Amino acid sequence: MNDLATLAEAVAVDPLVGHPPDYHVFHKFIARCKDFPAITTAVVWPMTDVALKGAVEAAAAGLIVPTLIGPGAEMKALAARLGVDISRFPIAEAETEAQAAEAAVAMCRAGNAQALMKGSLHTDELLKPAMQRDSGLRTARRISHVFIMDTPAYARTLLITDAAINIVPELEDKVDIVQNAIDLAHALGIPEPKVALLSAVETVNPKIKSTLDAAALCKMADRGQITGGILDGPLAFDTAVSQKAASIKKLVSPVTGQADILVVPDLESGNMLAKQLEYLGGAQLAGIVLGARVPTILTSRADSAETRLTSCAVAVLLHYAAHPIPDVRV
Repeated sequence: MNDLATLAEAVAVDPLVGHPPDYHVFHKFIARCKDFPAITTAVVWPMTDVALKGAVEAAAAGLIVPTLIGPGAEMKALAARLGVDISRFPIAEAETEAQAAEAAVAMCRAGNAQALMKGSLHTDELLKPAMQRDSGLRTARRISHVFIMDTPAYARTLLITDAAINIVPELEDKVDIVQNAIDLAHALGIPEPKVALLSAVETVNPKIKSTLDAAALCKMADRGQITGGILDGPLAFDTAVSQKAASIKKLVSPVTGQADILVVPDLESGNMLAKQLEYLGGAQLAGIVLGARVPTILTSRADSAETRLTSCAVAVLLHYAAHPIPDVRV
């Protein structure tokens, strides 16, 4: 037996992370939404097969009530080619991607839409009007992005933030990034999420800024400046998701081996981590933007139908977590 065969056998027999049998997260979120009315959603520039079908599928699943924003004649021609019926959905005319994004933000500001949904335009084009201080959808919180993951390689729902918006966040930015993710975890049914503040090492090193930020964030949580979750860090990725790895390194923590939220040092590391888990680890990813007046659903051309539906389901759960349906029972 050669060395590679020995290594393969060791990994198969003695994994560091216990694997659940299959995908086990996304269908639960979609099922929970059956208890809630669909949310009105401004779908911005759905001008590709995936973007338009994603909106139609989410409407058919009872998750959203879409308004399609873009050139109406072209959308109708695309729908006819795809064999989907969009006649029951209102269409707001827009000649350009920028006009469509501005119209969608205006709809949300006026209370005519409870969520934004990205079509086939670039994320920056969508978020630019949303982030305007006077005319956009900003709140006191910094806007951030979260990937929600469903993977057979991990027994828990896994959230990764921020891997799409904040490029090199400072400590004060990370406070909002962490709090946004904790609030999302609550909406997804995780009452006290365990938050791993990732770095390359588990000790504070003045030469590695992410370790200093992690230590500060933990102390801020101790002081009530971040609430609703259990924070620990700095932690390396292995100790965040593997109790065995943490034991080998003699780390004792309520977070190690069972993290619900992974807070990455910067966008580059987070984006690479998420894509590696997706393409090499078989994870499914849904995406949502937090910190604005309404949730923003981000979908990709490569997303599966279930992933697109899950992104919409997450927006539904977020909306009703912030706006509970009144209990009219006597």
